[in-house]
Amino acid sequence: MKNNTDIYSIDNTDYEIGQDNIQKWGFDVHNPVFGVSTGLILIFLISILVTDSETAKAALDGIKWHIIGTFDALFMWSGNIFVLFCCALIISPYGKIRIGGEDAKTDHSRLSWFAMLFAAGMGIGLMFWGVAEPVAYLTSWYKTPLGVEPNTAEAARLALGATMYHWGLHPWAIYCVVSLSLAFFTYNKGLPLSIRSIFYPLLGDKTWGWPGHIIDIFAVLATLFGLATSLGLGAQQATSGINHVFGTNGGIGMQISVIVVVTALAVFSVTRGLESGVKKLSKINMILAFFLLIFVIFSGFSVILGTIPTTLFSYVENIIPLSNPHGREDEAWLQGWTVFYWAWWVSWSPFVGMFIARISKGRTIREFVTAVLVIPTLVTIVWMSVYGGIAIDQVMNKVGILGTEGLTEVPLAMFQMFDSLPMSSLLSVIAIVLVIVFFITSSDSGSLVIDSITAGGKIDAPAPQRIFWAVIEGLIAATLLWVGGTKAIEALQAGAISTGLPFTILLLLMCVCLLKGLKTEPR
Repeated sequence: MKNNTDIYSIDNTDYEIGQDNIQKWGFDVHNPVFGVSTGLILIFLISILVTDSETAKAALDGIKWHIIGTFDALFMWSGNIFVLFCCALIISPYGKIRIGGEDAKTDHSRLSWFAMLFAAGMGIGLMFWGVAEPVAYLTSWYKTPLGVEPNTAEAARLALGATMYHWGLHPWAIYCVVSLSLAFFTYNKGLPLSIRSIFYPLLGDKTWGWPGHIIDIFAVLATLFGLATSLGLGAQQATSGINHVFGTNGGIGMQISVIVVVTALAVFSVTRGLESGVKKLSKINMILAFFLLIFVIFSGFSVILGTIPTTLFSYVENIIPLSNPHGREDEAWLQGWTVFYWAWWVSWSPFVGMFIARISKGRTIREFVTAVLVIPTLVTIVWMSVYGGIAIDQVMNKVGILGTEGLTEVPLAMFQMFDSLPMSSLLSVIAIVLVIVFFITSSDSGSLVIDSITAGGKIDAPAPQRIFWAVIEGLIAATLLWVGGTKAIEALQAGAISTGLPFTILLLLMCVCLLKGLKTEPR
């Protein structure tokens, strides 16, 4: 064991911090965070494995729904505060501050930067829910937003607006708060790239003790469980697509095979580092997603001409009613969809926020917030208008499987929509490849993030360490699928979402810490 002592400066005052790191077997880890995180992960896995998956899911679902039902107003108002906070930063004098200092240079082009933040943020979610969610709201698959009558023209408009609400400004504001706070305290104040660093203005030297350890441990667990959940659900979607297109009958075995392939490719990517691994994969993601989007646009051009403005106007028109948690007649929908989403985005925020922070040196705060908040929202408006708009049109006009049977299986919804379009098989094959590549990107970028946290904020930890976390993600997802199938994965998801409550409080405190830090910058 060795003690590294570094000097960090906040508000022109020097502070000493100590970091206890272990270097062994090619690892360089921060002992308390790595050891406790690994132990808690093992305990959780063993408890899931020895407990019936139905029982585990029921228990964790009970905790999740208790949190969502009790703290729905807190989640909703916090989301609104994050949006307003980010918008205020854009127009404030703080917007001129450059991440990394006045002379800092960017490490990536704008196109590469945007490709990486979007791929890590929610690219895979758009593939999974781009068709299913609007159709769910239209047909009352699980309640309708704002109590509208299902399967009506009003429901069709609101379905697009409500879907956009869940994937627009609010989630990206959550990511923005975390990523900007991390980037500022890392590159402007010289603190480690770790979640605990954000709270230095409030905790002082306690940041480097157990209060900071606990914050980082929560971040590791939320990130790992969130990634493993998405890997499991993504394997189900890829398997459903393969079965649908090629007429196979793959089940758990094929899902695990997909996880093995994704994990192997993620391991290869993380060994090549950020530049040669994640960056290149993110560009491939964007190219594939762009071509798939163009193909779908041309296939349903007449429909899409009307859905893009409909989505935009419905989003703007309904953002305030949808953001108000009080006096809602659609409380079941509010808690089952919006609050669920907010808790999910918050639980993902340590992962996405840290990754965005790592690649954003040299940007001004105004450029950073505008890019993270506005540009993905505009792209998502187009994406949801295309996929959701065509799917809604098929349902309203009784076209294809979606039109006749409605939403039957969420993982299959996109492929069922493709069936009624020209070149449907080609579209489905591209979509399957895109889903897999998106998951590889999420896995390797997530491994880099967990690696940084458990290494005490080091950016370039040893390769075996990055490989370890990529393999652990795949093992968790594959093991849970093998022993408990979908129920076990959903139990893990419920556990991840339950971390959204403490992290929501931490995010609110991050806003305070960031303002305190910005006030120390020369203007």
